[in-house]
Amino acid sequence: MKYKITKRDKKLVGTVTLEGSKSITNRVIIIKALCHEFFEINNFSISEDSETLVELLNSTERVLDARDGGTTFRFLTAFLAVHEGDVILTGSERLQKRPVGPLVDALRSLGAEIDYTDEEGYPPLRIRGKKLRGNRIEIDAAVSSQFVSALLLIAPLLKDGLIVRMKGEPVSRPYIQMTLSVMKHFGIHHEWTQSVISIPHQEYVGRKYNVEGDWTAASYYYAMAALADEVDLKVMGLNKFSYQGDFAIAGLMSQFGVTTTHIEGGIHLTKNENQTRSVEVDFRDYPDLAQSLLVCAAAKGITVKARGMETLEIKETNRIEALDKELQKIGLKIIPLGATWNLGARPNTPLTEPLEIATYKDHRMAMAFTPLALTFGEVIIDDPAVVTKSYAGFWEDIATLGFEIESV
Repeated sequence: MKYKITKRDKKLVGTVTLEGSKSITNRVIIIKALCHEFFEINNFSISEDSETLVELLNSTERVLDARDGGTTFRFLTAFLAVHEGDVILTGSERLQKRPVGPLVDALRSLGAEIDYTDEEGYPPLRIRGKKLRGNRIEIDAAVSSQFVSALLLIAPLLKDGLIVRMKGEPVSRPYIQMTLSVMKHFGIHHEWTQSVISIPHQEYVGRKYNVEGDWTAASYYYAMAALADEVDLKVMGLNKFSYQGDFAIAGLMSQFGVTTTHIEGGIHLTKNENQTRSVEVDFRDYPDLAQSLLVCAAAKGITVKARGMETLEIKETNRIEALDKELQKIGLKIIPLGATWNLGARPNTPLTEPLEIATYKDHRMAMAFTPLALTFGEVIIDDPAVVTKSYAGFWEDIATLGFEIESV
């Protein structure tokens, strides 16, 4: 199935309320499974990844399928390693190409019994769970912050606690800070000095948790605002002082002509005249913003010099490759230059045929390219159901802002 997204004007007026952050929700789900006390979770993410995580934590099957969920798979790897049982943890064909070796090595050094059932360093895994004492470990944090977060979440259960030394400069560092902040809410104390995080043996304390709205999802509305001529948009559910690194989108998009005003319960987006002609961005701390920002920049004719995009190659798809292929449809290429990638300004030439975007089974490709309907009048999105992975209500929400959605 495909959706044709049409926008008959360049106005963005209305209010949307974002569901809870998938990243925060997944951390709270694991903590709830580790906690002996019941607690409520408000504004729970209804993303496919979060629902899959809950389903697998409650499953009695021997084979557990994490589908496309990288976070789901990695968090479960650590969780299952410290809980008695003998299971096979697997996932989709794409997930089986995403590395898990550093996490497995770290867990094995604690005494975990984990074997690869196919290619060394990659899913699926056979996990024979048991109690682990804990100790001091080293882990390569330059591949994925999820490896570190998975270990931190189980650290309080270990009899001797856990001291994690991170080798290399951590990617997506704010996600590690998010994990520790959420754990702190549930009574867990830690020390973080330079590259070492120490968590002694403790117990999680059950406390009601309100999940804040998803700043990554907000990035698509920022892109729409940047491409619109008239903007009066309220995006509700977002916190001014957020755990989420993708909160950075507010500052980044101020250079693209979007003003953010914090209001009670959310933000108010309007236009300003401060559009840049070129920008340099390091996505290392917030790689999930790359698609939103680069597609928007391409449409606005803003040149970009980007760094910190290495991890995009091992996401739901090779996002650099996918972005490059789809941006070529509007006359642009992503040019790798050593440790940076350059995106030029879009030539001011009309399209000769309808713009149809392949999504490569990647939710963020679908949502990042949808704002182009404001530039070209319409855009066709292949496999639109992929958005359910992180933002199930995306299509319904943008329809309230005047986007027309038709199955084709």
